[in-house]
Amino acid sequence: MLSIDGSYGEGGGSIVRIAVALSAVTGKPCKIINIRAKRRNQGLRAQHSTAVNAVAKLCDAQVKGNEIGSTAIEFYPNEIRGGSLSLNVGTAGSAALVLQALMIPAMHCASQLDIKIIGGTLNKWAPSISYIQNATLDILKKMGYKGEVTLIRHGFYPKGGGEVEAKILPSVLAPLELVKRGKPVHVFGSCVASKDLEKAKVAERMQKYSRERLFKEFQVVPEIKAEYVDAHSTGGGMDLFVLYENSIIGSNSIAEPGKSAEKVAQEAITNLIENHASDAPIDEHMSDQIIPYMALARGESRVKVSKITAHTLTNIWVCEKFLDVKFDVNEEERIIKCNKN
Repeated sequence: MLSIDGSYGEGGGSIVRIAVALSAVTGKPCKIINIRAKRRNQGLRAQHSTAVNAVAKLCDAQVKGNEIGSTAIEFYPNEIRGGSLSLNVGTAGSAALVLQALMIPAMHCASQLDIKIIGGTLNKWAPSISYIQNATLDILKKMGYKGEVTLIRHGFYPKGGGEVEAKILPSVLAPLELVKRGKPVHVFGSCVASKDLEKAKVAERMQKYSRERLFKEFQVVPEIKAEYVDAHSTGGGMDLFVLYENSIIGSNSIAEPGKSAEKVAQEAITNLIENHASDAPIDEHMSDQIIPYMALARGESRVKVSKITAHTLTNIWVCEKFLDVKFDVNEEERIIKCNKN
């Protein structure tokens, strides 16, 4: 049994998600210890436990220790199956992070997998559902990944209740060579707020601020939508994207009490501009997400990222535990290469 130290590197929940996903793919049982040991609230949170449970259902795995607060689990996978999964995080925990864990083994199903997840759709320290739809899947499809994600209903902190559906088809991944992004061809995004914020014009204010700043930066008219949605909790946020000839980058920001609409927009724009300035086709958010797919592709992949993050290096470490691969990281040029042993 593989032993994975959950406190390695950045020591977050991604170690758990990647480890159980790759355990399902490879058929190798694993034990994960010291889960989120560096976090203030150590151990599994609802979204981590749901992700483990989701992957376990997908491959009929036996799991020990999968409880809220647990700092160690054992995962014994069986054969990956298709069909359907319905999951409820039970809080505003990120539906996107649960989906991330499933997307890796789901492409190894013998038939289509239909997924429904209830949880948060715009969360701190997690990709938004819009990011998964517009950036993650766009880049993965270059490798031959087949899937689609649909947002049914938004869910904000603290009650959650958002609904997401996904369809993942069996896929064989080709290697990815992505070091040049080309010229920007489109700037777009969305500003979302719960309906109780409509009188304060929160969505329109985010939209107006971002349109002005983005036009000044990119010298193109951005397509920014403003929308009010039914939700169980007051909340909102925005997602921004730049589509290039060869790739796409994105950023997002979350609305919070005491944070003005303009501040929300400013945060998303600042992050987008920083990633744009790096001249890389892979932004800092995608830099860790792409690692397991590079490791599973049939051939050697090479990408240039905007930033070598702790999450990226941690995911590399986990992948090298499960798979016969070796990653080379050129921190000066920000190029990551996955070599097959």
